[in-house]
Amino acid sequence: MLRPDERSDARERALYLLYEAHSKGIDPAATIELQVIEPDELTQELVLGVGRAIETLDERIDAKAEGWTLARMPVLDLNVMRLAVFELLERPHVPTAVVLNEAVELAKRFSTDDSGRFVNGVLAAIAAEVRPAA
Repeated sequence: MLRPDERSDARERALYLLYEAHSKGIDPAATIELQVIEPDELTQELVLGVGRAIETLDERIDAKAEGWTLARMPVLDLNVMRLAVFELLERPHVPTAVVLNEAVELAKRFSTDDSGRFVNGVLAAIAAEVRPAA
């Protein structure tokens, strides 16, 4: 079983790979294949899951990001939210609070000064819709 820090590390590695895919204009699955050392199982699950569901994830993000288009968002913010929305939709065993907290922390660490608040607002709106009991 993975420890909490290992799951956080996997999310961070997934963010790096998603950013790499975006920067190179390639499919997220291809970034995994390009790695010299194979990423851990959770990192692969997150990257491949986001890659398969990217259109659905982007639609949900776009619907809740009032006043923002996907093209205007910082790439890191967008990929942090894609990861989080994927987890909200496809990993129901992960508590909503954990998904949101991890995403906000990634946004604060790697993106702009305002990213934490922005990511939290968008994800909270999506979480209320896809996990209303949480």
